[in-house]
This record gives sequence, C-alpha cells and structure tokens, in this order.
Amino acid sequence: FLKDDADARGDRLVVIGEMAFLSLDADRPGRGLDDAAQDLHQRGFSGAVLAQQGVDLAGADRNVSVELKYAKPGTILIKEIYSGGCMQDPPATGTYADDKYIILHNNGFETYYLDGLCLAMVAPYNSQAANPWTSTDPSGNIVFRDYAAVPDCIWMFPGSGTDFPLQPGEDAVVAYHGVDHTQTYSQSVNLNRKGCFVLYDMVYYPGNKLHPTPVPGDQIDQAHYMKVLKKTGTNTAVVYVISQNSPAVILFRAPEGFDLDAYLADDLQSTVQSGSITYSKIPWDDWIVDGVEVCNMTEATKNKRLHTDVDAGYVGFSAKAQGHSLYRRLDEEATASAGFDRYVDTNNSSNDFYERETQSLRE
Repeated sequence: FLKDDADARGDRLVVIGEMAFLSLDADRPGRGLDDAAQDLHQRGFSGAVLAQQGVDLAGADRNVSVELKYAKPGTILIKEIYSGGCMQDPPATGTYADDKYIILHNNGFETYYLDGLCLAMVAPYNSQAANPWTSTDPSGNIVFRDYAAVPDCIWMFPGSGTDFPLQPGEDAVVAYHGVDHTQTYSQSVNLNRKGCFVLYDMVYYPGNKLHPTPVPGDQIDQAHYMKVLKKTGTNTAVVYVISQNSPAVILFRAPEGFDLDAYLADDLQSTVQSGSITYSKIPWDDWIVDGVEVCNMTEATKNKRLHTDVDAGYVGFSAKAQGHSLYRRLDEEATASAGFDRYVDTNNSSNDFYERETQSLRE
C-alpha cells in the first residue's frame, strides 16, 4: 500500500508497506574521484527495503505490486547506460572509465523537444552505500522523502524551447567526454559524433592532473554542451562523478509554469544538508520524466534509491571494465506496429533492461 506521512520537519514521506528486507553495506564508486567525502556522510541507516513490481526479490518470500504514478511511461526514455568502462590495451592491465555515455530515446509518437530537460544522479552514488534519504517506520517499512537528493550538480539540455527536437524513434547521446576514446583504447567507444551532447563545463569540471577534462571533438557543436544548472556538492570537486557499477539516473522537468530558476536560487527551499555536503531537492511528484536504477550484482547487499513509483525495480550490473552496458529491451510487437523502434517501458528496470556484453555505439 501507499500512504503519506510526515516527519518532524514537515516533509511529506511515502511509506511502502508489505516489503521484503535486504541488509545494507557501504561502498564507493569504482573511480573514487571526489567520492570519499561524498560517501562519508551517507551512512546513517542500517536497513532498507527493495521493492519490485512483479519480480522476486533476492531473499524475499513474496512479490510486491506498486502503483506507479510519478514517471511518465511513453515519453522520453533512458535507453542505455554505459558507465562501467573497459580494459586498456595490452600490455597495459589497467581499466578506463572516462568513456561513459547515456542514450535517450523518443518512445512516443510526437516530437519531443530536449530543450530544458534535466539530467542528474540520485544519492547515494552506489547501491551499497547506506542511504540517509530513506528510513524505516516502526513496522520496518521503507519511508521515502518526497524528493530525490541530487549530489554535485544538475545538468540541463541547452536551447530556448524548440532548438533540439527528437523525432519519434530517434536517439540522443549524452557523452561524459565527447572525444574518440578508441584512439587510445580500442575496446572503448567513439563519442566524437555529430549531434552528440556532452557534459562539458570547464568552470566547474576542469578535471585534474590525472584526469584532465578533454575539449570535445570537432564533430560536436558547442551548442550541444550541456549546461550546469545548479552546482552543490563540494567546492573541491573538479570531476563530475558517475558511479561505474551502480548509478541511479533521473530525467526531469519542472511542471509547466513553475519557475525552476527561482526555485533553485532559493537554497532554503531547494537544497538539503547531510553532513558537510549540500544536495539539491528534486520532487518525485510531477517532475520525473524517467529514471533507471542500477545495482551492483557483485555484492549481496543493495539499497533502493529511486522511489518505487519511478523505478519499481533495478537492473543488475555485474561486469565492470568489460565494455558492458545496461540496455532497454526492444518491444518487438510495438516496433512492428509503429514502424520505428519502441522499447519496453513498465517503470521497472528489472523487466525493462538487461546487461549487454558490448556498448551499442560500437556496432
């Protein structure tokens, strides 16, 4: 069941009942850059619930049905997440993970304008880290706050409203670094592509000596540089962090007529503190366009971060640094009927995604 409740600070909380429990542990992202400080304060609760719709939970004795009301099926979708990286070429034995990308897909029948769409990660960075943004009630049920806690920054697609149309069946690639990574590592991907968007902002993320931020390649138009809409996190963060093995990704828009700039400028309203770190508060209700939660399957413990109304399950990831990605399943019947690729969208990544052995952009 779902019900609203309130904590001592007046935040609206959503309680998910009749769940199965999983124990928690702590972890850090595979790259580890700027993340030790982020995770130090993310260790408060020792229990959490992993809710999935129609999917058996590890260690659970029953299935759970959850009414999904926040995400909007049939609109823009996260089609692929590649964050695990690949191996360096022999004789080197190291790994490489600066070639991350996310692909969005227009799964509907109308033109979708990317202008103003926002992209963010949800805290904590990893599926094993303890989650201070959920708690448990006296009966042991998970309690979500009414917002997603976004660490570090919010990225926004550029444009004035109709500059970046995405036609039905079309994709949009968002690159971590917009260069041809195959020039250095043959098992990586070429992200110097026409039409590609890139997370590039030298004011906030110039990189460091070990990981300098490269200038996007000659195929990427400067108009496709994503905008840092709101920067929080730590002042010393010079590298944007995306977990290698278990990111929780959301796409969102503020409701029509809502002054997002004014909201984000008001820190008392739009931010929340945990330890020494400040997070942006993104409401689950009416804001979320799509969300995908990835869990690290090489560990036994997992922690739910995305509200179950956004993603009722998770997609498991088990092979870091092997070129694997998380990919949405094709709906063959809907594709045949529509005449363009349409993907499964049940708001449950356990059903909608699978781990594929090669990045789709290598095909």
